[in-house]
Amino acid sequence: MRYVIAVFLAALTPVSAAELQPLSDTDFHYAGRPNSQQAELGRFLFYDKILSGNRNISCATCHHPAHETGDGLRVSIGEGGSGLGSLRDTGRGASAIASRVGRNAQPLFNVGAREFTALFHDGRVEVDQREPNNFLTPIGDRLPDGLDNVLAAQALFPLVSVDEMAGQTGENDVADAVSDNDVHRAWNLLERRIQSTPEYVTLMVAAYPHIEQADDIAITDIGNAIAAFTVLEWRADESRFDAFLRGDDASLTSMEKRGYELFYGASGCSECHSGSLQTDHDFHAIALPQIGPGKGHGFDGHEDFGREFVTGNPSDRYRFRTPSLRNVSHTGPWGHNGAFDTLEAAVHHHLSPVRSLNDYYLSAQIKPSRSDLDAKDYLVQGSTLRRNAIASRNELTNTKLSDVQIQELLAFLEALSDARSLSTDAGVPQQVPSGLPVSD
Repeated sequence: MRYVIAVFLAALTPVSAAELQPLSDTDFHYAGRPNSQQAELGRFLFYDKILSGNRNISCATCHHPAHETGDGLRVSIGEGGSGLGSLRDTGRGASAIASRVGRNAQPLFNVGAREFTALFHDGRVEVDQREPNNFLTPIGDRLPDGLDNVLAAQALFPLVSVDEMAGQTGENDVADAVSDNDVHRAWNLLERRIQSTPEYVTLMVAAYPHIEQADDIAITDIGNAIAAFTVLEWRADESRFDAFLRGDDASLTSMEKRGYELFYGASGCSECHSGSLQTDHDFHAIALPQIGPGKGHGFDGHEDFGREFVTGNPSDRYRFRTPSLRNVSHTGPWGHNGAFDTLEAAVHHHLSPVRSLNDYYLSAQIKPSRSDLDAKDYLVQGSTLRRNAIASRNELTNTKLSDVQIQELLAFLEALSDARSLSTDAGVPQQVPSGLPVSD
């Protein structure tokens, strides 16, 4: 049977012609181009620290184009840290962070595509027509009306996360509202900041017909603008692989074509990384090493149960969303908690996951190091009992590939890179309407 598959793939006919189609404007949340005024407004909001409780962090801090829409860290350093990317530290003195963010900052490439109906590593914000506001979220029917798409809904939640953007109880009024489990009050406080900034009022009036004055500005307008910017700025469908899908056979090298054959054939990669964006949008347990502070799960709060915490179904423990692989060669560290520093190491893990899980602990490093944080961040991976629990849920089978085949796979993954989308540093504004610093 493998021989038949290999012969079939040797002709370079995609495994499913219906599945592997070139992306077009209709594959995204907009028809044609998004509203440019909304996108420009969203650009300022994305880079402006005005939306954080202590006015010291923006969306871009953890999703910066200089770091391929991530931050280059295994697990993010959110509110309370300073600097960008690998230079970001954990803060000092009373303002030092209490905990790292529990997961890796996800890249933003193509998250505006229509097929993305669930976001975050555990899919906790997702399209659900049965819900009053058409989205299933951690706050249920308390989500405000008027959000354009799931990406806009997702954009609201980092704003009310204590470790990401809100800050700690007692530090500011937004953090205090979050501590009281009153996200609407927290969002209203952020609305007022935008309403009281004249340049934002002008931009909002120009972008939205329903806004005539400052008091009309709502948190949904903020989320919709950030989503419009993200869709436009980080659409990535001009890779050499896309050219190949559009009929340019010469766009891939012979080595990349062999990697393509492996990816959609004998390696089994496409069983989960399917379709033109290389994701089935489902959730899988692949025995990924557990590093970082966790998500408050387990008997001591240091574990991350993934999808189970969303569905309540024990069979979903340690399952995480299959990521798209667009620009994957540039978006490390890899894994829902950035467990792997190299893409080759991540590939090796998929080939022998349980062995990789058990061998991992000796090489684990989370930077920047801080002894009190490190003690928590290595706790689960250092426990044989907990590693065995993670291993018991593994869904992947061992796959044997030669060193040459692994290099061919990596070559194909590099062909998924869209140079245009990776060159957007020029889109960083020099200043933002709040007047807060952009670069630090």
